[in-house]
Amino acid sequence: MRAVRYFSRNVSYGKGSRDEQIARLKKEIETADAIVIGAGAGLSTSAGLTYSGERFDKYFFDFAKRFGIRDIYSGGFYPFPDVETRWAWWARHIYYNRYIDAPKPVYRELYELVKDKDYFVITTNVDHQFQKAGFDKKRLFYTQGDYGLFQSVDGHIQKTYDNEEWVMKAMEAQGFVKDESGVFQVPEDKGITMRIPTEMIPKCPDDGSDVTMNLRADDSFVEDEGWHRASAAYSDFLRRYENLHVLYLELGVGANTPVIVKYPFWQMTMANDRAVYACLNYGEAFCPGEIEDRSVCIDGDIGEVLAR
Repeated sequence: MRAVRYFSRNVSYGKGSRDEQIARLKKEIETADAIVIGAGAGLSTSAGLTYSGERFDKYFFDFAKRFGIRDIYSGGFYPFPDVETRWAWWARHIYYNRYIDAPKPVYRELYELVKDKDYFVITTNVDHQFQKAGFDKKRLFYTQGDYGLFQSVDGHIQKTYDNEEWVMKAMEAQGFVKDESGVFQVPEDKGITMRIPTEMIPKCPDDGSDVTMNLRADDSFVEDEGWHRASAAYSDFLRRYENLHVLYLELGVGANTPVIVKYPFWQMTMANDRAVYACLNYGEAFCPGEIEDRSVCIDGDIGEVLAR
């Protein structure tokens, strides 16, 4: 097991001007033996998958009016009056954050930058956007789950179940209609309902038990065979390159779960003199002073930085 390195409280925001740091990041992407991408919610926000504002107002206006919900995230915790309403909410929640392309091409632009490199992605995001952009699924580790999967509430069943077919039917049942590109939209008369039929409430295919989202909220989260394969592949990748020129590229990782990406990236950079740590984040781009000379910290919108 990798030893934990504790850093001092000295914080650095990288050396050089913004243009110099962007130029250095470009060089590191080009010359690194391998790139480990660690992605958080800020990357999807940059790609336009926002949880409030215009998207919320457009697709969840009725839930906002009736229940006072103000954003997609908090709606996931709302105590709805019945299961038919709760699953109507979740059908929309899943669809608009998992089964459509991100409004902005940030993920695709990232893929174009790294597709010819030996890369691996570890992410706390659950929206599937890496695969939709072309990233190899064998090089992805979704640590916190996937909006596209259900799990049984029965803790003895350590399996997950694809929910795409159910989501599409539940969207139709609410009155959403597909546009010319095949994306569900609110009809012009806004004639949609906030309930699905009782018979459409999803159940576990194996034993008929209730299901819930495969999202890490507590210790009931199911780490299925696919999760364990991805975890092992990530560990193997890190071991293979641990003494080579590795770029640890952190994108949009906040302070909610630093032990998954941020702290390990700092520690692995410290342990390998040839490694470089890069942090792209809006308002939170920094590194420990101990690795300042081998760090790139760029404060700003990820999409704009990648375009540069």
